[in-house]
Amino acid sequence: MTERAWSFHVVGAPAPQGSKSPKGYHGGHVVLVESSKAVAPWRQAVAAAGLGAGPCLDGPLVVGMVFALRRPASARKRDAVPFRTPDLSKLARSTEDAITTAGLWADDARVALYAPLVKAFAGFPVPGLDDVTVPVPGAVVACAELGPGVVELVAELLAAEAASLARLANRWSA
Repeated sequence: MTERAWSFHVVGAPAPQGSKSPKGYHGGHVVLVESSKAVAPWRQAVAAAGLGAGPCLDGPLVVGMVFALRRPASARKRDAVPFRTPDLSKLARSTEDAITTAGLWADDARVALYAPLVKAFAGFPVPGLDDVTVPVPGAVVACAELGPGVVELVAELLAAEAASLARLANRWSA
């Protein structure tokens, strides 16, 4: 891994950053809170997993995120990837905010390119990434400063994180 890149994995149920609900007034302003109770634990898990993963990046960035979701029993056999809720862009938003909290980048506005941004079923092949499977629900995330060959680097980092998570999952099940 280069000095200007990082990657990490998170185990847990990915939660989308959804709408905010008004909960009253304070000082003449409306107080808004997250409508989903699952967002805070997900953001805490991402921030904890990301702590110390690499340097704080502060330039145009390429980020790759693979969200592995539990496959519901109601999914049809031919459904190879999740295409219903949660919304992929809302998963990215909650994860980006947690990465900012972890101090891995100056601000999520630095993200110039997603390569890739994918949701997949845990234990199934990830669309668009050859031979990559995330074995348990959660996410693998990689980021690097924009430059030549960086899209390939991010894909390699995602594959390495998924493989590392697979080794851990094998130890857990043994």
